[in-house]
Amino acid sequence: MSKLTHLGEDGAARMVDVGGKPATARRAVASGRITMSAEALAAIREGNAPKGDVLGTARIAGIMAAKRTGELIPLCHPLGLEAVNIEFDFEADGIAATATASLTGRTGVEMEAMTAASIALLTIYDMAKAIDKGMVISDVRLIAKTGGKSGDWKADA
Repeated sequence: MSKLTHLGEDGAARMVDVGGKPATARRAVASGRITMSAEALAAIREGNAPKGDVLGTARIAGIMAAKRTGELIPLCHPLGLEAVNIEFDFEADGIAATATASLTGRTGVEMEAMTAASIALLTIYDMAKAIDKGMVISDVRLIAKTGGKSGDWKADA
């Protein structure tokens, strides 16, 4: 038997049947970062970016993206998320984004958290590209997850 749950006996891609699984509280945290020029970072920090409130817009975009993950990633289940939060931290050469998604359900929210972080970072790029087209998005990854059959997991530091 294959450990790849999204492959059927015949090797064809399939959506995993979660109908018989019990609903449990599930939570996932993902993060990523975007590095940029000092000029772009200062404009975002000071609220002077050409397109307006960069972090506010990025937060909303990330939340909206998390809610639509099932439409973006072919084998993800559409989920009724109960909460999505996105936080930003200024770093010396950029901004870190941390997204948390949660629900009570039959499948995890890891993809929703990673989608939220990714789209928030892409939105920062879009909002500040007039200042710095060389920004780099990196290190998008799952930080932790709780709930479900596989239990809790936390990334190594």
